[in-house]
Amino acid sequence: MACPGDVYAADCSARDALALISGKWVMLLLPALAQGPLRNGALLRKIDGISQKVLTQTLRQLERNGLVERCDLGSKPLHVEYRLTEVARGLVDTLSALDRWAEHNFPALDAARERFDAR
Repeated sequence: MACPGDVYAADCSARDALALISGKWVMLLLPALAQGPLRNGALLRKIDGISQKVLTQTLRQLERNGLVERCDLGSKPLHVEYRLTEVARGLVDTLSALDRWAEHNFPALDAARERFDAR
């Protein structure tokens, strides 16, 4: 599968990358990890509302796709940190811009939903 510049083509493999990074938790996890390596518990505290199960699934998905690196620091009890790969660092500015857009525009989105629902 290839797509020389055409993500609208049905057989474009870049669509998989877009699907991966557009997930709700991915869009929160990657910017959180941009601040530096974090342990599982720190990520749970930082990202309010994510369950342990979903965090684990999302981290594994990101690791499988080369966006997050799992680092076993070899201590007892087990001490594991997660950090961004170089590939993921290229996404951070874009995702941070989307975060800022969402924070700035959520009142307008809420108002639009209210107008729509009132019809």
